[in-house]
Order: sequence, then C-alpha cells, then structure tokens
Amino acid sequence: MSAGASVPHLLHGWSIGQVLPGQDAPAHWFPVSRPAPLAALLTELGQWQLNGPARDFDTEHWVWRLQFDWPPAPGERDATVLALDGLATLCEVRLNGSAVLHSDNMFLAHRVALGPLLRNGANTLELHCLPLAPRLAERQPRPRWRVPMLRQQQLRWWRTTLLGRTPGWSPPAVPLGPWGAVWLASPRSLLAEHLRLRPRVVAGAGVLEVGLPAAALEAAALPAHADVRIALSRGDCCHTATLMPQADGGLAATLVVDTPALWWPHTHGEPALYQASLLVQGRCLGLAPIGFRSIECRRGGPDGPDFALCVNGEPVFARGACWTPLDPLRLHAGPAAYAAALAQVRAAGMNMLRVAGPMVYEHAAFFDACDAQGVLVWQDFMFANMDYPAEDTAFLQSAQAEVQQQLARWQGRACLAVLCGNSEVEQQAAMCGAPRELWAPALFHAHIQAWCAQALPDTPYWPSSAHGGALPFVPDSGTSSYYGVGAYQRDTADARSSNLRFATECLAYAQLPEAEAADRLPGGRGLRVHHPAWKERAPRDLGAGWDFDDVRDHCAARLFGVDMAALRYSDHDRYLMLGRVAVARTAAAAFSQWRGAGSRCRGALVWFLRDLWPGAGWGLLDADGQPKSAWHALTGVLQPVALLLTDEGLNGLCLHLVNDHAAALPVRLELAAWRGEQRQEHVLRDAVLAPRSVQALPVAGLLDHFSDLTWAYRFGPPPCDLVVATLRAADDGRVLAEASHLCGGWAGLRLPDPGLRAQCRRIAPDTLQLDLHTRRAALAVHFDIEGHVPAQAYFDLAPGASRNVLLHRRAGARAGAVRGSVLAVNAAGPVPLEVL
Repeated sequence: MSAGASVPHLLHGWSIGQVLPGQDAPAHWFPVSRPAPLAALLTELGQWQLNGPARDFDTEHWVWRLQFDWPPAPGERDATVLALDGLATLCEVRLNGSAVLHSDNMFLAHRVALGPLLRNGANTLELHCLPLAPRLAERQPRPRWRVPMLRQQQLRWWRTTLLGRTPGWSPPAVPLGPWGAVWLASPRSLLAEHLRLRPRVVAGAGVLEVGLPAAALEAAALPAHADVRIALSRGDCCHTATLMPQADGGLAATLVVDTPALWWPHTHGEPALYQASLLVQGRCLGLAPIGFRSIECRRGGPDGPDFALCVNGEPVFARGACWTPLDPLRLHAGPAAYAAALAQVRAAGMNMLRVAGPMVYEHAAFFDACDAQGVLVWQDFMFANMDYPAEDTAFLQSAQAEVQQQLARWQGRACLAVLCGNSEVEQQAAMCGAPRELWAPALFHAHIQAWCAQALPDTPYWPSSAHGGALPFVPDSGTSSYYGVGAYQRDTADARSSNLRFATECLAYAQLPEAEAADRLPGGRGLRVHHPAWKERAPRDLGAGWDFDDVRDHCAARLFGVDMAALRYSDHDRYLMLGRVAVARTAAAAFSQWRGAGSRCRGALVWFLRDLWPGAGWGLLDADGQPKSAWHALTGVLQPVALLLTDEGLNGLCLHLVNDHAAALPVRLELAAWRGEQRQEHVLRDAVLAPRSVQALPVAGLLDHFSDLTWAYRFGPPPCDLVVATLRAADDGRVLAEASHLCGGWAGLRLPDPGLRAQCRRIAPDTLQLDLHTRRAALAVHFDIEGHVPAQAYFDLAPGASRNVLLHRRAGARAGAVRGSVLAVNAAGPVPLEVL
C-alpha cells in the first residue's frame, strides 16, 4: 500500500549513542539528521567510512533516542499508534523507560498502540539495537548444507539481510538500527493498510474488488454503516463504488471499469494507471495507483519445462537486471531518486527488474516508479541459499508474518510480475550434495506458495530463482542462474547451445567503471587492478582460487587474442580498455542470440544493475549510477525496436528485426560491408515489421552473389573488415537501430588508425555535443570527458561516417573548461577534442 496515509511526526531531533560493554546506557550522544542505519549515520558524522578499516556492526549495541512533545487532540491519546517500518535486526523499543516492543525480524513492520504510556507533553523514545554476533554464536542445529558465500552459517535462523555479510561482493556495512520510517498515527489514518485490493481483467473489463475487515473498522472506531468509498480516476473519467456491510462485519465493494486502459510494460505499450483513493467519512486516504493487466506464466510446452511471461495475453521477452539498493547504507532512497533510476532503466530498453533474496524489500516509492514507467518486477522473498529452519515454530510464524505483510503492501501493483520464494536455495542444496528430497523445502513449495495464492491469486508464484529442470540450475528448463557466458568462461556460442529458457541472473563480470569513476576508489585513478585496495572490491566466491577480474580477463584474452596478464603491466590503460570492450561485446552477443528469431529464451536479467560501492563490481552502472561499457552495448540490443546481427557460421550472417510495439512499422534496412575505405557490399531493402514480432533475415538472401562475411569457409583472407547494418524509419529516415560485425573477428584485427576527429561545442549549460567524423572504420568509440557522461558509447563507425553524441554533466560535477578525449580500440591513442 502507499504510504500516503502516514504522518511522519518523528523525523527530526534524533541522536545516537553507543552502549559499551559493562555499561547500561550511552555515555555520549551524537545528534543526527534523521533515523537511519548506523553505518549511514556514522558516515554522516565523519566517524566511519567505507574506505576505512572494516567494522563489525554485528558486535555493537547502539541506541537511537528522540525526545519529543506530543499534544494530542482531546480523547486521542489512548488511540495513538507508534509505527516502525523496519528495525535491523534485534531491537527493544522503549517509550518513557517502558519496553513496548521486542523485534527480531528486520523485515517486519510494527504498529504499537501506546495507550497511557504516551504523555501529554515531553516523551522519550529509545530504540535499543542489540548486537547479533552473540546470538549467532549460540549453539543451534547445523544446516544440512553450507553456503560458500557466507562466513556465518547460523544466519539462517535470523530474518535479516545478507547485505554486508557476504564479503565476496557487498560492502562491509551490516545494517543496524531503523531502516524504515518511524512515525505516529491514529488507527483511522492507518485504515488503508488493512484494505484488500484485487484488480484484474475479466472478459475485457477492469474489475477491482475491495474489502475492509471488521477488525480494522473496530480499531478505527468506525461503525459497520460507515460511509467508505473507493474512487478510481484517469483523465476526465472517475469511477466510484461504496463499500457495503458484509455478513462477517466487514465492508466490501466491486468496482467495474467497462473498457479500461490496460497497463503494459513500456516496451509493449502504455503503462496506464488509475489514481486511487479511499474516502472514509469524507476524509480522503491516498492509495498507490491501480493498473489493470493480466499476467500469466506459461510453464510447459511440447519440448519440455518452460518459463514464459505473458502480459495481457501477449508473450513478453523480459530483459533487465537485478536491482540493488540505491543507497547501500540507508537501504532506501527518496521518490526522486527512484524515478530517475527507473527512467534510466526504461531508456536502456529494459522492462524487468529483479529484487533478489540477498537484498532487502524495497520502498513503496520503488514500486510507484516501476508502475509509472512500465517496468515489471520479479520479486523474491528475502530468503537466499540457506537451509532455513522452517520446522521451528517461532521461525515459521515470523516468516509468515513477514510474507503476509509484504503481500499486503504489493496489492494492486501492476508492475508485480512474479513472486519468487527465494534466491537459489534449490540450487545451493543440489550443488552442495544434499539429497534430492531436500531440494524443495516446504517453506517455499507449500507455505509461501499458499500464502501468495490467498493474497495475490492473479500474480504467478515461482518457488526458487533457479528451478524447473532435472537439476535446479540447468539452463534448458524453467529458470536458472546462467553463467555459462560469464563466470564459467564459456564461449558466446554457449548462450545458444545451452538452450537457455529464462535467466533470473546472468553474465557476472567484474565490469570496469569508466576512467573518471576510478577517482572515487581508494588510491584514485592511478590505482592498478592488482593492488589490494582494488582486489578488496573485486567480486569473488569465498574459497575460490579466482575472482571476477579473472573472468573478465579470460573474456578479453579470448576475444582479442592477447595476453591480458602481460598487457596489465606493460600498458595498463589499454588493458582496461580491452576489458571494457570485451564485456560490452560479449554481453551484446549473448542477448542478441537470446532475443533473436528461433531462440527458446524467454528472458534474461543481468546480475547486477548497479554496483553497491565504487570498484569493478557486477553492475551495468557504477555506484553513482553512471553507465559502464556493457550498459551502452546492451542499450542498443534491448530496445523495443531492435536490429540484431548474429554469426551463424556456415549459414552466414543473420539479421533479426524486432518490433515489440502493437503497430506495424515500415522501415528501410541498409547493409554495407567495408574493406579499408572501400565499400564492398551495399544493400537497401524496404520492409514492414509486423506487430509483436521477431523476423529473421539471412544476409546471404540479400546479396546476389556469395560473400563469406562470417569468414567461415576460409578461402583466403576475410573478404571485408566490417559489416554495418542500419534500420531506419521509412517516413523520415531517422536511425532506429544499428548493428555491426567484424568479419575476421577481433583477434586478427589489423585495421589502421581510423583518422578520427572530434569537435566539441556547448549547446546548453549542462550539455555538450560532440561532432565525430572518421576516415576509416573506428571501433568501440568511447569517451573520457571530465565531469560528463555520454548518451551513447562503445559503438562502431563505418568509414566516412559522422555522428553527433550528447554528453550531460555528471551530478555534482563543477562547470569549467572542457577537458578530455575520444578513444577507439583501433586508434593510435586518445583523440584530443577540438573545442569550438
């Protein structure tokens, strides 16, 4: 539900203090701006930073204190509720010295009736957040399998995030303290939290079922005949229904919109939403917007287990990434930050994000942004890899309360596409040698499944992120964590030969940030990748003899045919360039095969969208949200209208023309092959892309003669250097999509310096325009412009081609003289800017 009904009275005036061993209370208090996890507040106070020595927050006891005046209206004091939206992880809440709550589940929100403990005047609220380490050290039954990424296996007993506790990939900042809002409210203002909502599409009509249970009405002191109405509005149209008394003492209504505007992922249509309000005795309580859409998961077919999503009856190729918190210390961000991040996702052509089990449940503002911008959400419950003790009654009850709270929050969310029981529990059990009967725990295959079916019956449920095949992790059935291309160092051909169905996570390279981002690493831009300060942040599996820098180097060595270890110390800048380009080209090649005509793949999500801290993390974006090389490469491959180019070996090159839109699209296709500065082949073809289609077009069929453009037959040297395909709109000639192919591959590349020129002009206070021109082919063109981020990069330019590229000032960068250069893999060196 939306937080619109909340009244955040307890935002300012907080202080924190540490309780040292042998003490009963803090000796010193430090004023802070607002309640937040300890790592964020100590950073704000200048007492700790991620770049400093590691600190084990699980061993510390801190108190968050607020002294406030509360003058309630007459007769309302006894009804006041203290709302706590998340406490990490062991916490005792005290009001005026009296304990009012003990919490041991980070993911539970609490509503505490304060009654006479709340004084009319001065009050003191204290949140005593206790160390988890002593509880982890207590003797408990051992798990039936171990989790390699965790040092502390007994975390399975505690409902808390794995962020900060996985030293192979997350910053050492374990959340301690309030990570959700803290506020006071009346029971009536909380009424919307108890609302039951079920929007769906029935026989073409939008149907919204609404209910309020009797207990909620009683808590809010509302009579059974209270005037409660639901209202939906979109544009000039408004629909209302009055909730009527029911036999169980509650209220209910069914609101019907005869011909609703349907919600679509942005790649396939408009994400239409209806503004929703609950009117209670004339008072309006805001709700999250409602979207009408149907979504189903097709799980089987004639050739075996499958996983495919259909929205409003249309198959959708789901593509995107696994979400990470925008602020890994505070864990949540503000609405503007979520909106900006989702706009970035949308611009890249992504239509799905996965909130994975090792992370945290996201804020309502995240779902608001996904709803508004048409991005589907694969939502894991916060269980990952471990052997959870669901046979323990207290654990199961806590898990049930957590799951049911989240399900209530997600009602009516059009973006919610899949509810998933966990991240990789089945895979971990199988890979660690546990017997097959342990791979499907009842917690995920019975309990959570039943709770989801009851609360959100119109949203598909999937028991584990890797599930469905003879082994949970095989890629050709159901869903899998696919790392054949990537961590397991398979050739890009494995992206197809594996018969991948749906990758809930994939690729996983240590993706190098751009040069300027290295300034924010310990040691700055001069840091070398072998240095301990770099290696501390290189993702790795604990206990493995390799890290994900090694994975990237293997990819680059295979693509370029160079010794990356030798290059690392002989020409470190070129080593970094080849690493960036290799990841970009490999990611684009894999997704081109998955999305192409004839592919059995139904979707793939990159692990991660964004790094959790500065370094060469898994993210397509760095920790500040700036694009890395693979982001730019995938942006062209993932668009609703795309042109993909695949090497089919002896079958030659194949173009795949993609149109996700509901309308046919007239286009003009141009294909050219270049050798040096001479154009060897040139084809123009008009076509109409059918709605919701992927059309395969063999290049051999476009030519009136044989040309070995894949250099598969090896009858002499490659016939050309570069093949460039361009898709243009038929009406105005604007470029819709491009794709290119190196005929002889990168390893045999012998192209001369391209003769690249770059003129730079300022066209707005925060925007530069680069005018590029090249005499010969320029490959993987990218930029190092101080304080600016390019709108596109890592693209190829054909001989004689020109292109204009916009660069926007990076947030926080200061205005000043333009400094920087343009780079290409085959350029003799950085190309200086001609500033106009």
